[in-house]
Amino acid sequence: MSTYVFEPGAVPAVPVLGSSQRFPVSRVFCVGRNYEAHAREMGVSTREPPFFFTKFPSTVVPSGSRLRYPPGTKDYHYEGELVVAIGASGFEVPAARATDIIFGYATGLDMTRRDLQFAARDKGRPWDTGKNFEQSAPITAIRPLASGGALERGRIELKVNGTVRQTADIADMIWNVPEIIEHLSKLYTLAAGDLIYTGTPAGVGAVVAGDRVEVSIEGLPTLEVTIEGR
Repeated sequence: MSTYVFEPGAVPAVPVLGSSQRFPVSRVFCVGRNYEAHAREMGVSTREPPFFFTKFPSTVVPSGSRLRYPPGTKDYHYEGELVVAIGASGFEVPAARATDIIFGYATGLDMTRRDLQFAARDKGRPWDTGKNFEQSAPITAIRPLASGGALERGRIELKVNGTVRQTADIADMIWNVPEIIEHLSKLYTLAAGDLIYTGTPAGVGAVVAGDRVEVSIEGLPTLEVTIEGR
């Protein structure tokens, strides 16, 4: 007999390329303003050590999803990103050993209610309502590190309805993946099941119902989602 008041929901999980197994999601960490040009378009001209925000694991949805236009916003934005999947526990992991705890990589989107994010930012409040909401963390299947090696560079590109809106190289990140892991693992004990969305290039913008968003990163699966009405 169950000891729960109600049955818990299914564990969010992400497909793994070349395997029938799935990657169970524990926590979702995101890096803010990790490309210089994007930091400038967000009105920030200086750069400090990386900062992080989080999303619920339940915000993770697969490529091919139809994203419902979220409530409470009139400025719903895309942010194409490289995602790192953590496969082992690590605390205070030096950058030189970061790959020891990486399971693999995926293509992701950090969907954002930009007007709510900016309203919170301007008042010195947390960004949660702008960033952490249903279906806000689309992701592709994970390409294991063991099958392709560490991902250090490669073109990242986002299209809306076939038109390129974001393009850069992941080598352009201010804080690369090993450095991100070094910084984040000083604040948390990272664990198998954690996802890290590593930041977005310049060119973020709004989408509306009917738009199709496609994000590609060299060597990784392509992410595709469609925006639906409320």
